[in-house]
Amino acid sequence: MLHVVLVEPEIPPNTGSVGRLCLATGAHLHLVQPLGFSLDDRQLRRAGLDYWQDVQVTLWESFAELRAARRAEERFWFFTTKTVRPYWDAEFADGDFLVFGRETKGLPEALLAANSAQTLTIPMKERTRSLNLATAVGIVLYDAVRQTRSLR
Repeated sequence: MLHVVLVEPEIPPNTGSVGRLCLATGAHLHLVQPLGFSLDDRQLRRAGLDYWQDVQVTLWESFAELRAARRAEERFWFFTTKTVRPYWDAEFADGDFLVFGRETKGLPEALLAANSAQTLTIPMKERTRSLNLATAVGIVLYDAVRQTRSLR
C-alpha cells in the first residue's frame, strides 16, 4: 500500500480530491495538523463526493508523531519546487510515503533540509510557480501505482 501525506493542508476541496485519489488507488491518506479546515467541512466532503467515509485516513498531531510511529526502513519522499531531481527518477516501492506540503507554502524548510536526499519535484516550465495540490498528488501517486503495479 502506498501512503499519501498532506502536511498542514489548507483548502478543503484539495484534501477531498486527494482523498478520492487515495480511495481510487488503495492508498492510505495521512493528514498532519494543523488543518486549515474541519474534517466535517462541507467543501471537503463535497470534493470527496460520497467516497469520503470509505477513505482510509489517519490524523496526526505533527509530522514528527507520524515519523515516530513508522518503522525506520519505511521510505518517505518529499515533494517540493525547491529541488531539481524529478519524480520520475525515483523508484517507488510498496509502502512508500509521498509527502506534500500546504498549498501556500509547501513543506517546511527544516523538513526539506533534514531530508534533502529524498526530495523530488514535478518539472514545470519556468513561468509556472506550482501546481494545484490535488493535481500534484495525482501525478506522483499514479506513477507510483504504475511502478508498483499496486492496482492489479
